[in-house]
Amino acid sequence: MILEIAQFLLVLGLAPLVTGFIRKAKALMQSRRGPSVLQPYRDLKKLMQKGSVISKDASWLFNITPYVCIAAVTVAALLVPVLYAGTFGFLGDLVVLIYLLAMMRFFMALAALDTGSAFGGMGSSREMYISSIVEPTMLLSIFAMALVAGTTSLASISQKIASSGLDLVSPALFLAAAAFFIATLAENSRVPFDNPATHLELTMIHEAMLLEYSGKQLALMELASMTKLVVFLAILSNVFFPWGIAVGSDPIAVAIGALAFLIKIALLALAIALLESSMAKMRLFRLPNLLTAAFMLSLLAVVSFYILGVS
Repeated sequence: MILEIAQFLLVLGLAPLVTGFIRKAKALMQSRRGPSVLQPYRDLKKLMQKGSVISKDASWLFNITPYVCIAAVTVAALLVPVLYAGTFGFLGDLVVLIYLLAMMRFFMALAALDTGSAFGGMGSSREMYISSIVEPTMLLSIFAMALVAGTTSLASISQKIASSGLDLVSPALFLAAAAFFIATLAENSRVPFDNPATHLELTMIHEAMLLEYSGKQLALMELASMTKLVVFLAILSNVFFPWGIAVGSDPIAVAIGALAFLIKIALLALAIALLESSMAKMRLFRLPNLLTAAFMLSLLAVVSFYILGVS
């Protein structure tokens, strides 16, 4: 129980740091000094100290959405193995995880539409347009790993692959990981799907849905988005490539698992920073092509499992 709570607190506390690390890495790659890696913590603190300005057209749905989003991503963080291959498994498996993330997106889209803002409506429609392909991609890519491990529990998948050494390494693993990485970029509104640093309302997707929020509510929405990114990176590092994670609760193994997790998260964050520094945001009508390619990769991962007979 203590380790499970420690895993959750690590994900929640690490979320702003990962965002700050990506921003700092992008700045250095672009020959800029950039903000401190701790700047997201300062931004959240500043927002928590401010009051919220709420539109007169907003209903109760707009007000509860920040709490629903932070609650959904919090429960999702409890299902993902971080320090060792063990979680609150009784809460659910990969299907529950996908539905929690879908619920977060659903409420964000409704809240953006609730205020009657034109930019919020555009952001919501674009978000749901992209999610129609992203969600099946995520589900299929993790399902491919479930086929390899013989279970739908994320902790059990991580434990079985980590304890088997290289025996379960197969083309399905790499195909599914590639598809999930593309889905991670889309789900977290990163380049080439969206630009998190943009301030042009006409091209916004995720940020357009947050335009009407301010103060404490905006802080909760920002923290939920940061935590969601770490949850996806944790799945990619400890479900698809769980080597280094502790299989048991031995303190030394857990410490090694924590170090391995931090290294893998840092490498993935650097990969995102490099990608965002080397390419621009794609046009909206071209995004389905990339998302369809990701879906085909996840489908090929499932098909290759049956063809090659990896078990």
